[in-house]
Amino acid sequence: MQTFSTRLGVDIGGTFTDVVLEHNGTSHSTKVLTTYAAPENAIIDGMHQVCAKAGITPAAIGQIIHGTTLATNALIERRGAKTALITTQGFRDVIEMRTESRFEQYDLNLTLPEPLLPRQSRFTVTERVDASGDILIPLDRADIETVADQIAQGGYTSVAVGLIHSYLNGAHERMVRDVLAQRLPDVMASISCEVSPQMREYERFNTVVANAYIKPLMKSYLDRLAGRLKTEGVACNIFLMHSGGGIISIESAADFPVRLVESGPAGGAVFAANIAARHGLDKVLSFDMGGTTAKICLIKNQTPKTSRVFEVARTYRFKKGSGMPISIPVIDMVEIGAGGGSLAHIDALNQIRVGPESAGSEPGPACYGRGGTKPAVTDADLVLGKLDPDGFAGGTIALDTNAAKTALITTLGTPLGMDATTAAFGLAEVVDENMANAARVHAVENGEDLSDYTMIAFGGAAPLHAGRLCEKLGIQRLLVPPGAGVGSAIGFLRAPFSFEANRSVYMQLSHFDPAKITALLADLKSEATGFVRNCDAKATINSEYKTYMRYTGQGWEIPIVLTEAQATTPDAATFTTLFKTEYTKLFGRVVEGLDIEITVWSVNATTPPETVAQVAELQETTPAASHSSRAMFDPALSAFVDAKIIHRADMATGQYIIGPAIITEDETTIILPSSRRAICQPDGCIDITAQGAKP
Repeated sequence: MQTFSTRLGVDIGGTFTDVVLEHNGTSHSTKVLTTYAAPENAIIDGMHQVCAKAGITPAAIGQIIHGTTLATNALIERRGAKTALITTQGFRDVIEMRTESRFEQYDLNLTLPEPLLPRQSRFTVTERVDASGDILIPLDRADIETVADQIAQGGYTSVAVGLIHSYLNGAHERMVRDVLAQRLPDVMASISCEVSPQMREYERFNTVVANAYIKPLMKSYLDRLAGRLKTEGVACNIFLMHSGGGIISIESAADFPVRLVESGPAGGAVFAANIAARHGLDKVLSFDMGGTTAKICLIKNQTPKTSRVFEVARTYRFKKGSGMPISIPVIDMVEIGAGGGSLAHIDALNQIRVGPESAGSEPGPACYGRGGTKPAVTDADLVLGKLDPDGFAGGTIALDTNAAKTALITTLGTPLGMDATTAAFGLAEVVDENMANAARVHAVENGEDLSDYTMIAFGGAAPLHAGRLCEKLGIQRLLVPPGAGVGSAIGFLRAPFSFEANRSVYMQLSHFDPAKITALLADLKSEATGFVRNCDAKATINSEYKTYMRYTGQGWEIPIVLTEAQATTPDAATFTTLFKTEYTKLFGRVVEGLDIEITVWSVNATTPPETVAQVAELQETTPAASHSSRAMFDPALSAFVDAKIIHRADMATGQYIIGPAIITEDETTIILPSSRRAICQPDGCIDITAQGAKP
C-alpha cells in the first residue's frame, strides 16, 4: 500500500463533518456543521482549517479518504432518483411481499414499511433461470425494448435489474443492461448479479433497488466533490470508505454506492480495532456516539465482527425485520437513534422517549440558538453540567443554557410536572438505558458476556455518556483515545484497501465438489483483487476466505473462516469440523444426523493491515492538577457533585485523576463519574477504570 506524508480523512455525519489531516506524523482535526444542501462545502471549509493549522496548502495533500452518511440518509428519507425495477414475470411484488414474517407478532394493527418503489415503477420481462443456473425460458430482446420504452415514457433516471437466480447466471441481466444502454443512454442501470450475487430474492432485489435509487445522487455528489477539490488545487486521488471496513476507489463507489451505506460507522469500528491492537485487547466493545446516532460493535481479536446482510431505516422501535434489508458485506453493529442531537418527546403513556428524530445541524439542539425548540440530548448534557457553554466545539459554538432549560420544561417538564434538571436527568437516563439495552441484546445475540470486555468510546458525544454506560453494563474498563471526537475520520486513515466478493453457489457436503470450489474461489479472488488493484496497482494483496454454512433445513447460515490452504485444497472432512466447531460455540451443541450445506462463498482481497506498535501501559504516578471545578450531575448518585475540570492536553503520561471529574478538549468532553478513576497512558489514551479495579 502506497504511503503519503499528508493524508486527509473526512467523515460527513448527520450533525457534524469531521476532518482530520495527518502531515509528517502530526495530526490536526476540526469539526464543522454539516451543510445538507451541498455537503462538499463543509469538507472544503474543514480542509482549509486543518491545512492552516498544519501550515500547508491543500495542494500538499497526497490522499483523501472519505466516508459519508449521504447514502444512508437518502434511503431513510426516501429522496433518491426516480427508479424503475425490471424483474422476472411473476416476481413483480417480491419487494412488497417481503418474507411474510411479522416483526411484531402480537400487534394486530401492524403496518409494514412501504417498499422503496411503488408497484407502477416495477416492470417484468418473460424469462426464467432455474436454481442451477440453467436457462428455462430464454429472454427475448423485443420484450426488453418494450419495457425500455415504458421506462422512457415514465421519465425514470435510474433502473434496477433483478431477475430470478441471476446470481448463478447473469446473462439475462447483462442483456437487459446492454439494451438499456443502447436505447436509454442517459439512464443509469444497476444489475443484481454484480451488486449482490447472492440467493434470497427479497434481499437481493432490495439491494439492487437501493443501489439504483441512490446512484444518481451519489455520482452527482462525488463528481461535485472532485470538481471542488480540483478547483482548490487538490490533485490527489479520492477514495471512499465502504461498509465492510475497507477503502475503494471513487469510481467503484459511484458504480456501487450501496456499499457506502454505513461507511462512517465502519470507519469508527476500524479506529477502535486499531486502538485495541495497540493495547493488546482481544475483547472490545466499540461505542461511537455522534450527533445523530449511536453505534455499538463487538471487536474480537482486534477484528470487527462482520455480516453480509443488515437493515437500513428500521421503522418500528428498531425491531429486527422492520427495515430495508441490504445484502452487502458490512461490519456488524447495532445502530440506534441516540446522538447528541436526538430529540425527546412524551409518548401516549406519558413516558420520556428519545429519538430517532434528530435536530441535526439545521437547526440543531435548542442550545445552539439556531431556531431549535425541542430538547435534544445535548440540551440535557448542558443543563446537567457536563458541557461548558463557552467551550463547546473549541469555543466555536456558544451554547445557550436558558434555551435548553426552556425546551426541556416546555416539552418534558410541564407535561410531567418536572423542573428543568429533573427533565434533563430523565432524558439522559432514557438515552443511556436505550444504548445499554442495545449493547446487552447485541452481546446476547452473539453469545458474549460484556463484563469481560473493554469499552472504547469515540465520537463527539460518546465520552460524555460512556462512563455511565459502563456503570449500567458492568464494564470495568473504558478507553477514550486521542482524537476521539473525530474517531471515524481517523479510522478512515487506518483502513486497508479492500473489497469483498460474494456469490451464492449451493452445495451439500454429501456432494462435495473440490474442483468446483477451487474454481469458484479463484474466480472470486480475481474479482475482489481487481477492485483493490484499481486503488493501488502495486499493492501487496492478501486474500481472506469465508463460507456460510448451515444444517439442511435451517433458515439461516453461520460464517466459517477458511485458511488459504483450506480454500485452495478443499476437503469435506475439514469443512465439517470447522462448521461443527463454530456451531457449538454459538449454540452449545451440534445436531446429529443432518447433512450440512454451504450457501454463500466469499473472498475478501485486502492490503496488509497497518503495523501497530504495542503500548507499554503505565500505572498511576502523580495526580493531575485541575484548574477549576463546576457542579455536575452524577446520575448514579442522583445528585450534583463538585467535579474537577482538567484539560486533556495538560495530563502528562502516568498522571491520574479520581472522579467526579470533567476532562475537556476541543472536540469532545470526557465525563468521569464518581465511581471511576482515570490515568493518561503513553499513547494519549485516557484509561478509565472502576474505583478499586486495576487499569
